[in-house]
Amino acid sequence: MNLEIHESWKPYLEAEFKKDYFKNLIAFVSKEYKDSKCFPPEEAIFNAFNYCHFNDVKVVIIGQDPYHDHGQANGLCFSVADGVKHPPSLVNIFKEIETDLSIPYPESGNLERWAKQGVLLLNATLTVRAHEAASHQKQGWETFTDAVIKAVSDNKEDVIFLLWGGGFAKRRLN
Repeated sequence: MNLEIHESWKPYLEAEFKKDYFKNLIAFVSKEYKDSKCFPPEEAIFNAFNYCHFNDVKVVIIGQDPYHDHGQANGLCFSVADGVKHPPSLVNIFKEIETDLSIPYPESGNLERWAKQGVLLLNATLTVRAHEAASHQKQGWETFTDAVIKAVSDNKEDVIFLLWGGGFAKRRLN
């Protein structure tokens, strides 16, 4: 599995890659990708860190887990590739933006442009088995993404955090 992330994140996350929980997580994810259809594509798992560099982070949007239908997940929470039908959660986001800010509903659901402007689009769980929502929860991703949140919170000022999804009502971040 490719663990390449943008250089700007390495001082904050490389230590996580060496921890036992992360090694176990990678073994689990590697086996899942070998034995089952999983999303996003393996090369897109860490896209959140490659499109939004650490020094540019202004907003962190945290979703639960990637879209689990074919062709949807692209490694950025709530984002889909150009030409892909917008999932209901993304439709709701765009409708709120249209209603609140009078910004026209966009044709594309690709949020790479948000990420490049400093919005870290991070799922709490970075991978999922096809058609099985939450199938990779409690395998270590939450520990990793909590470390990401802590790194941003401890090392950046004036960052806005948005936790979107029903599961966060029950979850407590340390």
